[in-house]
Amino acid sequence: MNRATLQDPSIDLSRAAYVHPSACLYGDIRIGDGVSIWPYVVMRTESGTTHIGEMTNIQDFVMIHGGGVKIGRYCSITHHCNIHVAEIGDNCLIGINATIMDGAVIGDNCIVAGGTFITEGTVIPPNSIVMGTPGKVRVMRNSFVANRLNAWIYHRNALAYARGEYRAWEGDAFAAERAAAQATFERQLKDAPGS
Repeated sequence: MNRATLQDPSIDLSRAAYVHPSACLYGDIRIGDGVSIWPYVVMRTESGTTHIGEMTNIQDFVMIHGGGVKIGRYCSITHHCNIHVAEIGDNCLIGINATIMDGAVIGDNCIVAGGTFITEGTVIPPNSIVMGTPGKVRVMRNSFVANRLNAWIYHRNALAYARGEYRAWEGDAFAAERAAAQATFERQLKDAPGS
């Protein structure tokens, strides 16, 4: 399999940190700075536009389909998720095997727990933790720091993979950089308007 057979050549991947060769990408897909797209991701956009915000990671076996998909900045769309014509805000973590259906809107700084099913047209307010089938808000908590840190870790890993290095999450250097990044994100949250 060569890249040309799996990825629409009209998609500009030049700003991505890492795109695995097995990712299948077709249609009008806009990729932000520092995005990483991991093994066996499928994105198909036969109508409308799919937007993936900067520093977001789309992890292994994720399916994103349909026009009008928007995923914000610093998000982690984790393994085996399905996103169908939905909108996800900034700094969100969508847990393993979650499904988000047509017209759903997930606010900023949310966590959607693994296995959650978000039904059509559901609107989740910012700073929510969502669980269940159908997904419901269980806790209100601003997850900006945890979610942005997870996205930062994936971005660092993507840069390592692009260099052919596959053990980026171990060692003293990683621990020190992670602590510094967390401190930065905690300051950003503290300094944000309305904090």
